[in-house]
Amino acid sequence: MTNPQTDRRPPFPVWFERAYWPGMEEVRGKGIQVLSPGDSRDPYHGVEEAVAIVAGVLWYDREVMDRAPKLTVIARTGIGYDGVDLSDATRRSVYVCNVPDGPTIPTAEHAIALMLAAAKRLPAIQHHLRQGDRAGIRAHSAVELSGKVLGLVGFGRIARRVAAAGAALGMQVTSYDPYLTDDQFGSVDRSTELDAMLTTADVVSIHIPLTEESRRMFDHKALSGMKRGAILINTARGGLVDTDALIQAVTSGHLGAVGLDVTDPEPLPADSPLLHLENVLVTPHVASWTHEAKRRMLLGAVDRVLEALSGHRPSNLVNPQVLHRMKPQPQPFLEDSA
Repeated sequence: MTNPQTDRRPPFPVWFERAYWPGMEEVRGKGIQVLSPGDSRDPYHGVEEAVAIVAGVLWYDREVMDRAPKLTVIARTGIGYDGVDLSDATRRSVYVCNVPDGPTIPTAEHAIALMLAAAKRLPAIQHHLRQGDRAGIRAHSAVELSGKVLGLVGFGRIARRVAAAGAALGMQVTSYDPYLTDDQFGSVDRSTELDAMLTTADVVSIHIPLTEESRRMFDHKALSGMKRGAILINTARGGLVDTDALIQAVTSGHLGAVGLDVTDPEPLPADSPLLHLENVLVTPHVASWTHEAKRRMLLGAVDRVLEALSGHRPSNLVNPQVLHRMKPQPQPFLEDSA
């Protein structure tokens, strides 16, 4: 049975950071008025009329929120929400949500791809082949992953898929995540001390959010504490790794190889050593860029928006403190049913 009041509801004006995502045609059938994204002169142009924002990579703070006085919810299309100032949003009673399941599959696959490429030294051997460097080809040596230790920093959705793939390759998988209980690790060995895990892992893959506590967690001390010749993979956030310390760890020969989908800064300057070292593979934050994941993330974010604007607590709310600040308000987006 249809709801006459809902049926007469005008479309919600929602500002989309990007002009097009796979699945955008489905959005228009969900009672959404698509507000066009900004431009090079003003990335936030048009946000003033928005009651909701579907956010990607831009930064959302007090200044941006002040431009949108009707703003009710910011929905991130991925897992990370470090691009939103949660304190500013909470003070303004703005919901902030994410879509944690959206990028899980492709990001885990990308982490495995980086690990395999780094272990097999694919960028270096391709370079030697293109240059016709027969001496470089003859000197090629790769790492066999079977029997090696894969250390996962964090054990959330993505890390668990990486763990399964690592185990299928014959690797011994261990994980450090102080926020989980023993039974949540399943068949994966639990490491109770990060430093101890770093000394034994042949491959370390990072899967934690960027917070003030975790920022530059992988500094000189942590990187120098890794097993000599180890491989470091980061598909989480660039700010988790101290870039200068990483360059030193690679150029000194302490680390055997590195695979990065995220960097600090992002993008890296063209003259960064990380872009020119044979044992470093960098991709430009594209791990989740599959057609399937883009559609899943967009529609997931739109669902969060519609939940919030319909007066419900949205799923995947990352600032639940906002609930204590909310005051009962009339539904300004519904026409009077009288």
